[in-house]
Amino acid sequence: MYGHKNVAHLPAGFPQFFEKGLGASIWDADGHEYIDMMCSWGPIILGHQNPLVDEAVRQQLAQGECFNGPSSRMVELAELLTDTVAHADWALFCKNGTDATTLAVAVARTETSKRKVIMANGSYHGIAAWSSSPTAAGIPADERAHTIRIEYNDVASLRAAVSEADDDLAALVLTPLRHDISRDLEPVSPEFARAARELCNRHNAVLILDEVRTGFRIDPVGSWTSLGVQPDLSAWSKALGNGHAIAALLGTRTLEAAATRITATGSFWFGSVPMAAALATVREIRRPESQAILTASGTKLQNCLRTQAASYGLDVNVSGPPALPFMTFANDPGFELSAVWARAALDEGAYFHPTHNWFLGTAHTDAVIDRVLNATDLAFARVARVTAEPGADRLLRAG
Repeated sequence: MYGHKNVAHLPAGFPQFFEKGLGASIWDADGHEYIDMMCSWGPIILGHQNPLVDEAVRQQLAQGECFNGPSSRMVELAELLTDTVAHADWALFCKNGTDATTLAVAVARTETSKRKVIMANGSYHGIAAWSSSPTAAGIPADERAHTIRIEYNDVASLRAAVSEADDDLAALVLTPLRHDISRDLEPVSPEFARAARELCNRHNAVLILDEVRTGFRIDPVGSWTSLGVQPDLSAWSKALGNGHAIAALLGTRTLEAAATRITATGSFWFGSVPMAAALATVREIRRPESQAILTASGTKLQNCLRTQAASYGLDVNVSGPPALPFMTFANDPGFELSAVWARAALDEGAYFHPTHNWFLGTAHTDAVIDRVLNATDLAFARVARVTAEPGADRLLRAG
């Protein structure tokens, strides 16, 4: 079985299996090339087969991968991450984003001896029971009994949830911005972020920032640092290893003792090759020149999408940070137009998802973005033709 359910949300004709990636491009099982605007759902931040990462991997493979304990790569990576991320004093490594967020909750509960966790409606923090949807199969409702949900960016909703938790609040788990599937991305309001920090301080709860999707694509030092707000714990994965399976929980000194008390282990959690890959990735992506590529390419893409859409008389909303862009069509609640647009772009060699935010990496150079924009222009043209056809309004209303 194919584990990632999001393939079911793709329009007909999208490839399901892939054979190769190089730079900003991927090739499906039939040999068709596409510019990858999803970056493998986020992990690829330096491009497929990045030479720096691949060389680090080759060198580590020559030494070995899986030992009776971690290699010195783990120490080096912990030192690099604590030097990079503003709030971090220590690091605990695992494999996936779910591991990191769930370990964060365990650390918070251990530190506070409390149970309740607050998270936002629509947020995705992995597949663990504590953060699962009420409709998730195979998870009894009582496994979510200590999770309270709020509306993102709603300070009143947040305060009400804290009151509901009373003196049993262990943690507040938030994403740096609202990036739910099938909606425009919404930046965090400074008031909401500061309220989250203040309420955690007041109630001796732990503020956890889920950087799994946003990590290194907003600010390498931490996505809320520019707001003057620091979390107690942060969860990282996806871009951390440029496609290699690794995740990290980063924390402040005050939670170090609690982190040593939880059970955190796995047969492959301390593999040396992913850590070597992460070392090369972090060293490269935190460079100002790398961040400048993400900003320039993403900004160009977003601005040109708005211009192209307007030239065809189409009303779109382009949202998100430059390296995490997304676009929706006005009056398209069922995403029918988004599906037409994404499929048309695919036919022209650019892979976008119609309902999930996109990702940029440093392989998305100015020249690559020009190729992408050629595809998106033709995709807007197809949407314009579809909306001009008789009965198009009925189709959209039905959606």
